[in-house]
Amino acid sequence: MGTTILVVDDEEHVLSLLKAYLTQQGFRVVTAPDGREALEVARKEKPGLILLDVMMPEMDGIEFLRRHRKEHTTPVILLTARIEESDKVVGLELGADDYVTKPFSPRELVARVRAVLRRAGRDAPRLELLVSGGVSLNRKKRRVMVDDKLVDLTPSEFELLACLMSAPGKVFTRFELLDHLHGMAFEGYERSIDLHIKNLRAKIESEPRRPRYVETVYGVGYRFADEEGE
Repeated sequence: MGTTILVVDDEEHVLSLLKAYLTQQGFRVVTAPDGREALEVARKEKPGLILLDVMMPEMDGIEFLRRHRKEHTTPVILLTARIEESDKVVGLELGADDYVTKPFSPRELVARVRAVLRRAGRDAPRLELLVSGGVSLNRKKRRVMVDDKLVDLTPSEFELLACLMSAPGKVFTRFELLDHLHGMAFEGYERSIDLHIKNLRAKIESEPRRPRYVETVYGVGYRFADEEGE
C-alpha cells in the first residue's frame, strides 16, 4: 500500500468519507476520534502524514500538535471550520504544514496531501546512482544500463524507473507513480501508467511477459524487485 495517513476527527462521517476516498487514491488510512487517542495511534502506526481536525473533545488538534511536535516531524494538515487568522497562525507556528477550511472538496484535499508529501520528500537525500540487480540508473547522466548494455528510455520511462528503483521492494500505486511523473495525479489518467510500464518492460526485461525487475502487485500497483527477488 501507499503512504499511511492518520485522519483525526471527532465527526464519524468525516472519518468515513476521508478514509474511503484516500483509500481509493492508494493511501493506507488509520483514524482516531480525538487528539489523545491520536497520540497513541501515531506512535504505533508512524504515519507519513496526519490530517488533523482542530476542534475536538478530550484533546483538541492544537494541543495534539504541540505534544506530537516534541517527538516527531510528521507532515500535518489542519482541518477546521474556524476561519480566524489567529487560529491559522497558531497552527502554522506549531509546525502544521498546511491548513484546509471545512467544508472542503475531497479531491482538493488529496491534491494538498500530495503536495505536502512531495515537499517533505524533497528534504530526503536523492541518490544520483541507483543500482539494483542487473540495472543501474544514473540520474545526472540520464543513463540506464541493463546487464552492462545501454538502454534508451523516454523521459517518462526514465523517471518511472527512477521512482521504482528508489525503493526496491516497495509497492507504488498508479496514483503515486503518476504523481511522480506529472506533479499531481488526476483520476482517469492513472491507467496511462500501465502503458508506460509495458513500454519500459519491453526495453529492460529479457522476457517482458515474465518480468524480472518491474513486478505487478495485483490490485495495488508496481514495484521494483529487490535483489533477492522478494
